[in-house]
Amino acid sequence: MSAVTFTVLKYDKNSRARLGRLTTPRGTIETPVFMPVGTQATVKTMSPEEVAGLGAEIILSNTYHLYLRPGADIIREAGGLHTFMNWHKPILTDSGGFQVFSLAKLRQISDEGVTFRSHLDGSSHFMGPAESMAVQEALGSDIAMAFDECVAYPASWEETEAGVVRTSRWAEACLEVHRRKDQAVFGIIQGGVFPELRRRSAREITALNFPGYGIGGLSVGEPKEIMYTILEEIEPYLPTDKPRYLMGVGSPDCLIEGVRRGVDMFDCVLPTRIARNGTVMTTRGKLVVRNAAYARDFGPLDPECDCYTCRHYSRAYIRHLLKANEILGLRLTTIHNLYFLLKMMHRIRQAIADNRLEDMAAEFYARYNS
Repeated sequence: MSAVTFTVLKYDKNSRARLGRLTTPRGTIETPVFMPVGTQATVKTMSPEEVAGLGAEIILSNTYHLYLRPGADIIREAGGLHTFMNWHKPILTDSGGFQVFSLAKLRQISDEGVTFRSHLDGSSHFMGPAESMAVQEALGSDIAMAFDECVAYPASWEETEAGVVRTSRWAEACLEVHRRKDQAVFGIIQGGVFPELRRRSAREITALNFPGYGIGGLSVGEPKEIMYTILEEIEPYLPTDKPRYLMGVGSPDCLIEGVRRGVDMFDCVLPTRIARNGTVMTTRGKLVVRNAAYARDFGPLDPECDCYTCRHYSRAYIRHLLKANEILGLRLTTIHNLYFLLKMMHRIRQAIADNRLEDMAAEFYARYNS
């Protein structure tokens, strides 16, 4: 029996959206859900208590980065990732595959895995299905992702097909070597922007009967319309009783469109990354609070937001902090962006429950695009 179970509570009448409940050893998660990213065992600028206080029920951490620093053995000795970082709710760890292919220097791919050089110090490493599973078992996450090959965009049919073949082979290998009973493994569907390869990958990966499925290789530079088309192509091939996880997606519009196409889980560094650059999400669209136009603007970042930042600080003050390179400025914009997305997902879940998701989406776009 899987360490993770999923129940669909309600289907939306006008789209593929679902209201669900994901149960893990460390807690239950209401879906659709956005997962803040704690790449280095921390959500940047935030304490775990603050992240939980914003409403986060699950976070994501990165296998590749934690493998390189501080090392899986150190985290195991600390009692696992939950204890190490003092986060006692569920954690999902990615496989490390995306980072190996996007960050590592001088990588060499074989059917067994990838030999690569660390982006930190140039040291040589090898990661394949067995190595990725061993690291994730040492981390002790509630959900581990199967090791996959994420091809770049754009990529040829031949390159993408080779990635699909390896991803399927590696998915089987991950299941063969995985031993931790309190950790679920999700498979990942690849196939780039080619519908036929996506359908093939979906058939092959779902045939392995994982307890959940990631949709990888999207939001890597392709137009959003292509991403939406791919989601529509593969949705009929995904089991209705398993969670679907769109990896690396976190803009408000993509969250809404992903939910409408049957996605249950999302993650992305976007809200924390743009926060550190002085950009915040609001009900009226993005606002670059670093801009000079806000030097004497004493209103909140978003007048309709009730987050800690918007209740206590003005645009002018936050701009001052950012221009002065004060850490508090980064914290305040991060608090706001994470709260904005987590609150938005709460509203999406409520809209599905109330049979008004399409109305909610129309209302959101009318304001967000203004």
